[in-house]
Amino acid sequence: MTTLDEVDRGLIHALHIDGRAPFNQIGAVLGVSTQTIARRYRRLRAEAGLRVVGLPDVGGIGKAQWLVRLTTTMAAARNLANSLARRSDTSWVKLMSGGTEILLIVDVPLGAQTRSILLQDIPRTAGITGVSAHLVLHTYHGGPGVWRGHVNALNAAQQQQLRISVDRPPRNQALSAAETALLGALSRDGRSGLAELATATGWSPATVTRRLADLRATGALFFDVEFDDAHFGATTQALLWMSVAPAHLDAAATGLAGHDELAFVVATTGSANLVAQAMCPDPAALHGYLTGRLGELGEIRTLETAPVLATIKAGGRTVSELTSVKGIR
Repeated sequence: MTTLDEVDRGLIHALHIDGRAPFNQIGAVLGVSTQTIARRYRRLRAEAGLRVVGLPDVGGIGKAQWLVRLTTTMAAARNLANSLARRSDTSWVKLMSGGTEILLIVDVPLGAQTRSILLQDIPRTAGITGVSAHLVLHTYHGGPGVWRGHVNALNAAQQQQLRISVDRPPRNQALSAAETALLGALSRDGRSGLAELATATGWSPATVTRRLADLRATGALFFDVEFDDAHFGATTQALLWMSVAPAHLDAAATGLAGHDELAFVVATTGSANLVAQAMCPDPAALHGYLTGRLGELGEIRTLETAPVLATIKAGGRTVSELTSVKGIR
């Protein structure tokens, strides 16, 4: 396994803040040369699965997200998960719970639920023994916020040098065809050059630059960093399905959003109205978190823990696609 030093961790943290930051800017913040940053980036891509991906804030482009839990036979689970990952309307697919459960996030245009994967395709799929769907009502942590295990290398002053301002009212409208093509290219490689993005959209490089700035300033586009979390010690991951009384939901979720062990925290519909993903070094650490810090929250009435066995798709790209992206930028 690749050993991460201070420069590696600083580079990863920097890319979380601005996935398109030039290497010379990152090098200046970290106090190393541009060539060192380029070399480290290339090594981390090859050895540790580092990828920068551009992702939409679905709430800002006229879409809703659903968490869908499928139970299936063990024999069908892997093929079914791979098939679901190839769909354009799924953005995350995980194999769970001993290989008999699949969790996926489905992005659905507002008002188009009757044509969605939820109501048409999934119920007819062979091998599925159970389905539950949960509309994401509010994200307390996740998306542009990240697991804090990735972002503890830079001090406040260094972070400020890299931060991009989101200073305009939320967009709240659907993407145009050219904007959809732009986000498609960025989902494959968030550091794609202006010439490639111009080819994908039909815009000039100057227009690409301006539209990128607009999408980022309104929060409609953010950049995430895909990485093998085992390099940060997170070898045990689990989805936590919690039930909280509505009167206490906001307070409980806000508190959980501050836990370093959690990568995302969302409020959903359903009996389990609060869902989070835990990232821990080993099963003992997960047990300690569940019985300790999480267990201290009296607002949580029920808790179901579902271990993550494998991530099939992340950030709108299958793992195989992410690991095959070429080029260094």
